[in-house]
Amino acid sequence: MLKRPHPRRLFLVLRRLLLICMLPLATTPVLAATVALEKPDATVATAWMSLALELVQKTPGFSPPVASRVFGYLGVLMYEAVVPSLPERSSLVGQLPRLNTLPQPNLGQTYHWSTVANSALAHLMGRFFTSAGPEQSAKIAVLDAHMQTVHRRFVDEATFERSAQHGRVLADAIYTWSLEDGAKNTSIYTPSSASGSWQSTAPGHAGPLLPGWGHNQLFVPTTSADCRIPGPPPYNEAEESAFHTQALEVYAVSRTLTPEQREIALFWSDDPGQTATPAGHWIALLTQILKEQRVPLGMAVEAYAKLGIAVTDAFIACWRAKYDYDLLRPVTYIQRVKDADWLPLLNTPPFPEYPSGHSVQSAAAAEVLTDLFGPTRAFTDHTHETRSLPARSFTSFRQAASEAALSRLYGGIHFRAAIEDGLTLGRCIGVHVLALRWYRGL
Repeated sequence: MLKRPHPRRLFLVLRRLLLICMLPLATTPVLAATVALEKPDATVATAWMSLALELVQKTPGFSPPVASRVFGYLGVLMYEAVVPSLPERSSLVGQLPRLNTLPQPNLGQTYHWSTVANSALAHLMGRFFTSAGPEQSAKIAVLDAHMQTVHRRFVDEATFERSAQHGRVLADAIYTWSLEDGAKNTSIYTPSSASGSWQSTAPGHAGPLLPGWGHNQLFVPTTSADCRIPGPPPYNEAEESAFHTQALEVYAVSRTLTPEQREIALFWSDDPGQTATPAGHWIALLTQILKEQRVPLGMAVEAYAKLGIAVTDAFIACWRAKYDYDLLRPVTYIQRVKDADWLPLLNTPPFPEYPSGHSVQSAAAAEVLTDLFGPTRAFTDHTHETRSLPARSFTSFRQAASEAALSRLYGGIHFRAAIEDGLTLGRCIGVHVLALRWYRGL
């Protein structure tokens, strides 16, 4: 008689195999017409998002708004790839603008949902990162091949091919849909002669970044009318004015920065080309948490979809306000009015000041992550440990968002009104993302 293995020992063996293979523990394909039978882990989702973070950092042209858009579409795609296997969740078809239909799996046939997701993500990544260099582009093929090899071990060939083909067709449909969101439209920025209008800044005095981005299609259009902010204080150089007072705050803080404030400014800077951008910081944080909690694939794709939509809409709404208000940066005002030699800790980015993009997208991200993991979910953010920036610990996502927002004051590149109003705008965007019908019967 064979000795039955101890449950704990069997668990450890299976866990070790999972870590070695780095793939979903999903051995049973799912009947598209029935309740899902498999509960794969999130590896296929986290692996592709991790690669997206790397490619965003290393591919030319991926500014913060552009990066956020990629994360948004990848999130929607992986969600729609898996949602037919999740009977309690609702598709986003018919809820997002112009997304009136998507290819559907054939009822009564079996699909391996991790393969569907892998094929879809590999295909769309290739479409989005066409400007990546050969070394980076090759990583897409390598990850795809690895996942295919692993998945074939758990599914028959006919099901595998059917699943892969459905993923590719779905990716093509999402990509075609993405082409109509306005991101490729160009807009000419006309400089204003008003005293408080934006001016290019050192270093480089680059022209305004993507002045038409705010006219892109939002994933959740209701935010355009419902999420409003009051605008900055009226421009004024008088010492008793509200505008001058907030400029003096930036100046005073810069001259008395504590070591921790400096660390906070650098930790949340998330400069394009050096990092995966501000939106990528929150995607990286979510990826870390999904791995730590070993969540099932269904929860992972829901989380990536919500967060991706939130940061995408945050940058669109923020950019619309930035170019509507067209406000100068602290360095321009302070050098004009207070100290001609003053420079901020961080390089000032090339676009208008109000509101703070970090504030908007961080608050939007915090709202959806709070909904997913709870208002008191403590965590340690390891995003920048490879860049010699120490990890930072937080008691909640909202606390992290507040610190990310305030980091721009420490960095000397935003006034307080832009920070506080940006948080307000971001929270509203997050609430609207959560108001989509994610679950059936709601």
